[in-house]
Amino acid sequence: MVDTPPPGEGPTRPVSVSLHEGTIAALKARTGKRGMSAFIEGLIQRQLERDRLRELIEDSESVNGPADPAAVEAKRAILRGETAASSDAA
Repeated sequence: MVDTPPPGEGPTRPVSVSLHEGTIAALKARTGKRGMSAFIEGLIQRQLERDRLRELIEDSESVNGPADPAAVEAKRAILRGETAASSDAA
């Protein structure tokens, strides 16, 4: 059995994907021709992380019920760098 490396690990290899011309133009404008692969690799890794996080949240909610909206907002404020005083003033 061959072990598959996790996202972002292992050797790189070329693959073929189809993108709309407008998407390619915007990508080249943002990254330059030589930065496209790294940019796309990063996008895919972030999306995989988000998908896995969503799965973890759904698993947790199936066991523990939905998260308290006020607690979620408090954690979001921390991630935004807001302190309790700055979020109370808003």
